[in-house]
Amino acid sequence: MNRFATAASIALLAAASFGAARPPAPAYDLVIRGGDILDGSGGRSIRGDVAVKGDRIAYVGPHAPGRGAREMDARGKAVAPGFINMLSHSEDSLMADGRGLSELRQGVTLEVMGEGDSAGPLTPEMRRLGEQREHDIKFPMDWTTFGGGLEAFTRKGVSLNVASFMGAATARIYVLGEGDVQPTPQQLDLMRAQVRKAMEDGAVGLGSALIYAPGTYARTDEVAALATEAGRCGGMYISHMRSEGDRLLEATDELIEISRRSGAPAEIFHMKAAGRDNWSKEDAFIARIEAARARGQRITADMYTYTRSSTGFDAAMPTWVQAGGVEAWIGRLKDPATRARVIAEMREDHPKGFENSYRQAGPDGTLLVGFKSAALKPLTGKTLAEVAKERGTSPEDTILDLIIADGSRIQVVYSSMDEANVAKQIKLPWVSFGSDAAAMAPEGVFLLSSTHPRAYGNFVRVLGKYARDEGLIALPDAVRRLTSLPAHNLGLRQRGMLKAGYYADVVVFDPKTVADHATFVKPQQLATGVSDVLVNGQQVLRDGEATGASAGRVVRGRAWTGWKDGGCRASAKAWSW
Repeated sequence: MNRFATAASIALLAAASFGAARPPAPAYDLVIRGGDILDGSGGRSIRGDVAVKGDRIAYVGPHAPGRGAREMDARGKAVAPGFINMLSHSEDSLMADGRGLSELRQGVTLEVMGEGDSAGPLTPEMRRLGEQREHDIKFPMDWTTFGGGLEAFTRKGVSLNVASFMGAATARIYVLGEGDVQPTPQQLDLMRAQVRKAMEDGAVGLGSALIYAPGTYARTDEVAALATEAGRCGGMYISHMRSEGDRLLEATDELIEISRRSGAPAEIFHMKAAGRDNWSKEDAFIARIEAARARGQRITADMYTYTRSSTGFDAAMPTWVQAGGVEAWIGRLKDPATRARVIAEMREDHPKGFENSYRQAGPDGTLLVGFKSAALKPLTGKTLAEVAKERGTSPEDTILDLIIADGSRIQVVYSSMDEANVAKQIKLPWVSFGSDAAAMAPEGVFLLSSTHPRAYGNFVRVLGKYARDEGLIALPDAVRRLTSLPAHNLGLRQRGMLKAGYYADVVVFDPKTVADHATFVKPQQLATGVSDVLVNGQQVLRDGEATGASAGRVVRGRAWTGWKDGGCRASAKAWSW
């Protein structure tokens, strides 16, 4: 009887189990529950859920209908679209470490490159020189096209998305080399064709750096012609303008004129009034941009959130001596007569022929952060004044000696800007943000050189210092300017907002604690307060730790021939923004 009763009970239980409803399958791969959702529009946050399925956002609202295979508790935290770095120099760094940790820990999900130079197209000589001039990070440049250069990142595997402008200087070097020469009409047509091909490969526009050789040799007509191709292909024109100091207003007029002539929207890279003698130009600078905007032109800017800039010693001397590339430049500096002429021009506070960044900063305000030569690396972190004193040479002689010994432009940090002007720009609704730095990590090859703290803190500084602590902008607007504003300016498809159907680039951060820790003395310090990051639906940062997932993709512009409606048009007017 006992055995019979037991068998009957088992049978009844089995029948009941068979007939019972099974729990529904998860509706989503991930649900981020209970966070304060800042969707990127600039509107007030709502408390609710963000659900992700595959690489897309499936739901944004008060309560996701259904459960996720994984669920994340975001109560007490903000949930926002992934941040966009409008000016990244990660062409080399992501080849060394695809995590992009310094950016990832700030919530950045898209690196936009191409300030004057781009990863392609490349001639055999450009490839040879590119590999020859590599510093701490070395890798084969085994591609020839613009598109191939971008795809090299995803072949290697990166955690962040990548996009790029086509470099105006790259187009120039491809056709003309690095000399101070002007193109014939036929050569200009070849340059235009390279821009058009890059746009069809997925470039988001044309980027110029008119302060540096060989970009500085390009006249307005040349740049406008190339920008016209970018505009025809649905892209924008973006520029490190010809001057950020002595001729700031004239350079702004040139950018506005190039935009008008080409029909392409235009943006100013790392907006600033550089040099103490030029700080008073800030209001007139802003007024010129806003007057153009009032006339209907789409002029915007991006910035980094510090009062010191970072560039090379090439920004400390005339560009005539730099024609032909760094090797020719160094060769000329070895000639005593040329050296004397260069030093004389470097000692002018306001030279007519170039932007003297060093003279405005002074030797005490010039910090040495990046050498190529192992023999000179012990000087990293010292000021130019300190090194000149140790060597018993003038600051100008010291600069030339270091360039010759290092075989490079040498990366430096200049004291350049006024905090009051930085604050004015932070408040402007048409300004987004770019680090003007590489995605790094405080380890390995990156410790061979120093850097500017903007590499580790630029974006969380917007959220922490300027939004929370100083109240210069509201948090929702800070998020808008880190996300949907740059996405719109770039013409990106389905990125920059938390919206059903958009790509699942998502950041979770604590508005009360998010903070930057990098300083000019110790720049290689990771930000805190960002706990989780998704790129294309994959978690690349979990509880503050990188997962190493290779979730990054190439994000392409509107003329990419892979789009159903890709390709260029008759004019920039054919595109809507």
